[in-house]
Amino acid sequence: MTEKLYYTDSFIKKFTAKVLSCRETKAGFEVILDRTAFFPEGGGQSADTGKIGGAQVADAHERNGEVIHYVNQALSEGEEYECEIDWLQRFRRMQNHSGEHIVSGLVNTKYGFNNVGFHMGRDAVTIDFDGDLSHSQLVEIEREANLAVAADIGIKTGFPSEEKLKTLEYRSKLELTENVRIVEIEGVDICACCAPHLRSTAQVGIVKILSAERRRRGGEGVRVTMLCGLDAVDYLGRIHESNAGISAMLSVPREETDKGVERMLKENERLRQRVSELGRELARLRAEGIAPVDGNICIFDDVLEEPALRDIVNVAAEKCGGVAAVFSGSDETGYRYIIGSKNVNLRANSGLINTVLGGRGGGRPEMIQGSCTASAEKIKDFLSTFLV
Repeated sequence: MTEKLYYTDSFIKKFTAKVLSCRETKAGFEVILDRTAFFPEGGGQSADTGKIGGAQVADAHERNGEVIHYVNQALSEGEEYECEIDWLQRFRRMQNHSGEHIVSGLVNTKYGFNNVGFHMGRDAVTIDFDGDLSHSQLVEIEREANLAVAADIGIKTGFPSEEKLKTLEYRSKLELTENVRIVEIEGVDICACCAPHLRSTAQVGIVKILSAERRRRGGEGVRVTMLCGLDAVDYLGRIHESNAGISAMLSVPREETDKGVERMLKENERLRQRVSELGRELARLRAEGIAPVDGNICIFDDVLEEPALRDIVNVAAEKCGGVAAVFSGSDETGYRYIIGSKNVNLRANSGLINTVLGGRGGGRPEMIQGSCTASAEKIKDFLSTFLV
């Protein structure tokens, strides 16, 4: 059985190991070593990657007590190789995982909620709790988590005896009875976990809770998204740069960008309402200039918004014996249409209109709306003869 070095020392970066077996597969080669620091996927944490000799390790899994290393080239059985894990990747994952233990332990102690789901993704860590947590509660949890980081509490790992295990109150998603590995952060958390962890809370660096939302599956509770350590620093750096850009565009201090955006949105809403008012006034003036006809009226417009266009159609429908149609758009992008009539059942004729104009839409007998792909020339030709 492979000697699992990551259990005895999670900070081993390089080691030597003998190849016990190397088996070719469709995807590459499966290698078993006599000892390894490559952590196989488990406990919500992805497998380590790195090198065995000149072979790249892309993944690792445990099978019947052996750690299978998935590599891209054959290695000689019985030969010893220099091995190296991708240390920065491992360290970042340990920061996030140990930080997750701090948060989950605090939530469990303070509110009695259990961590019922944990995933360490490429961009963030998510924790599913079986109870609801408010924004203010999560702010407090984040504060206490970072106080625990600052306290530089030792993180202990080990396999207690069955007798010792019976005396411990620890968190676990599964009913475990043997070979239970315990990760303990004194005064903060004690949990069953198979993954490598940091040596102390100070190495977590920082805990940052990003968001919380209701769980979509599995009943009540929340899904908390968070980042720790270097990943959190990178994320906050990106946010800072983005905020700096917004600050410059709005000419406000960086700590007041939310107020600047709020003012801009209010001004945009005021301008939008004014544009709408002016559009409807322009529509009224255009509608007044429409001469009455016995047949159809066809108008093209690329300025007015839908409410104003509907106003034109309503007025034009009173001035024609057929249909009043307004088309907004262009031959390149297609057209949105509104067609109204006092004398023609448009719902009954919508199929014909859409078929001829390459359109989709419908509505009431007196008015239909939709879109079409026909050119302006084809639209004009059709309406020049439609029901005339």
